[in-house]
Amino acid sequence: MKLKTTLSLIIALTFSFINQSSAQKGWIDLFNGKDLNDWNIKISKHDYKDNYANTFRVEDGLMKVSYDGYGDFDQQYGHIFYKKPFSYYLLEVTYRFVGEQAKGGEGWALRNSGAMLHGQAPETMLKDQDFPISVEAQILGGDGTHIRHTSNLCTPGTQVVYDGKLFTPHCLDSKSKTYAGDQWVKAEFLVLGDSVIKHIIDKEVVLEYSKPQIGGGNVANYDPKMKEDGKALTGGYISLQSESHPIEFKKVRLFNLERYANDKTKLDQVIEKLLK
Repeated sequence: MKLKTTLSLIIALTFSFINQSSAQKGWIDLFNGKDLNDWNIKISKHDYKDNYANTFRVEDGLMKVSYDGYGDFDQQYGHIFYKKPFSYYLLEVTYRFVGEQAKGGEGWALRNSGAMLHGQAPETMLKDQDFPISVEAQILGGDGTHIRHTSNLCTPGTQVVYDGKLFTPHCLDSKSKTYAGDQWVKAEFLVLGDSVIKHIIDKEVVLEYSKPQIGGGNVANYDPKMKEDGKALTGGYISLQSESHPIEFKKVRLFNLERYANDKTKLDQVIEKLLK
């Protein structure tokens, strides 16, 4: 009996290891630590793929957003887009804010960046468009004085359902703690098509909303054909921001969950393993 119990335990542990290994193997490194070949850049007031002043660069294995080539920031908001869209996924971003804000940056943009989810294709943005129509998982760093939650929600050209109601203001704070200084922070975003999006910090869901859709304002100089108010956002492009404060990204990776989209039981099982 003891031998049988031991064998059962070994088999159970083996299957558990295999499941965990399979989950780990499913990760895609969006940022390879070497170059930006898999990314496309759109900076406001500049043409598509013009990496003005070498804003986005790779140094020391990090993706860096820098402004040493700027005179005045002048609302030249930028975004670097991964090359292909996704619909169901878990996105992991490890970041830190460094240095001083660029001259001319807005006060609200101090230690401010974001991961844009379900975004429009970068080539559809007009030259002077400030932000892609998207759902922004806002990243904030502490200023040493005030409470500044990270992993918040902002909505350039979009709306979501929060607490059972359509949320129409621009931004919504999470319940995360404040992360001050230059420390590394890992943020995770669970995105399940147009059903639910969860923002996760330190294994805790700090914000949850559903039914992302095009609508509202908070985006300027866009092509009206791209803003179909009321249209559900079932997928789109992921991008990272340049909003005037230097930021570095150590890891940007994604687990594609699309294959489980029609099997809720399996989807829930995979997500549970990923978030352990």
